[in-house]
Amino acid sequence: MDINSILLAFGLTLFAGLSTGIGGLLAFLYRKTNTKILSIVLGFSAGVMIYISFVEIYFEAKKHLVHQLGEVRGSWATAAAFFGGILLIAVIDKLVPSYENPHESHKIEEMDSCNIPSTQKSKRLLRTGLFTALAITIHNFPEGIASFTSAVTEPSLGIAVAIAIAIHNIPEGIAVSIPVYCATGSRRKALGLSLLSGLSEPVGALIGYLILMPFFNDAVFGVLFAGVAGIMVFISLDELLPTAREYGEHHLSIFGLIAGMAVMAASLILFM
Repeated sequence: MDINSILLAFGLTLFAGLSTGIGGLLAFLYRKTNTKILSIVLGFSAGVMIYISFVEIYFEAKKHLVHQLGEVRGSWATAAAFFGGILLIAVIDKLVPSYENPHESHKIEEMDSCNIPSTQKSKRLLRTGLFTALAITIHNFPEGIASFTSAVTEPSLGIAVAIAIAIHNIPEGIAVSIPVYCATGSRRKALGLSLLSGLSEPVGALIGYLILMPFFNDAVFGVLFAGVAGIMVFISLDELLPTAREYGEHHLSIFGLIAGMAVMAASLILFM
């Protein structure tokens, strides 16, 4: 593993994480949520993640685990790690209150109803914004490991994963910036907090790198990669697609999903 691939992986993970700031910026540049566009791009992101997970990442993990453990044990270990990744992100999601969950849909129009809140309302809104930022930090930690691992293994795969995660981070930035702005009236604080909330993604990548790289072998790689596939499938099915449906029409999110799969299939064939 050379230094260039590691730097590329960190760069992609940083890009994916800081895209929460794009969501915060959009909340101030536009006064109306384009629900159709959001629905399509969230569906697209889900399509990319699901296709990569089942077609590429899962079988890459299985190949390494079978090489290390044998056909039967390697196959079982791959399945266990895949569902272990799902369990990990599901537990994290369960611990976050519903309104403060960053994957609950929010619209830019909510800012128009801010007015000048009372002190009590201001404190409640600020608490919501801070808890949402904390929730995003927790959610993005395993996503950072996913993005980094993909990029280190195969740069073209890492780019696709980073873009998909970046797209899904944009509504999270909106979810942070709206209550913070309504509570403080400060665009700078709202944008800054939405940007900072995404930093847990590169931090997760760094910690994962420092902890796992000294022990890296086929078994560790296989377990990690299968877990990454599980995390991305859960994010797609539990967060991206439901949010896409809430933002727009059901068919638009499905069209986006299919487009994401098609683009990913073409890119894997062209760059294999």
